[in-house]
Amino acid sequence: RMTQACHRKCVPPHYKEPELSKGESVCLDRCVAKYLDVHERMGKKLTELSLQDEELLKRMQQGTGTA
Repeated sequence: RMTQACHRKCVPPHYKEPELSKGESVCLDRCVAKYLDVHERMGKKLTELSLQDEELLKRMQQGTGTA
């Protein structure tokens, strides 16, 4: 997905030269960096939410187990 998204954003659909221009290269570098940063942040948030869910489930099980 990252490759396709950054390619669409940074490289024109009709190639003029066989090599990437400086602007295209910089755009791709920034796009990949942003993509990976967002991916990492989302992973951390999902892990955090998963841990919260597990804790809530444990509390609920403890509450029903003692009643």
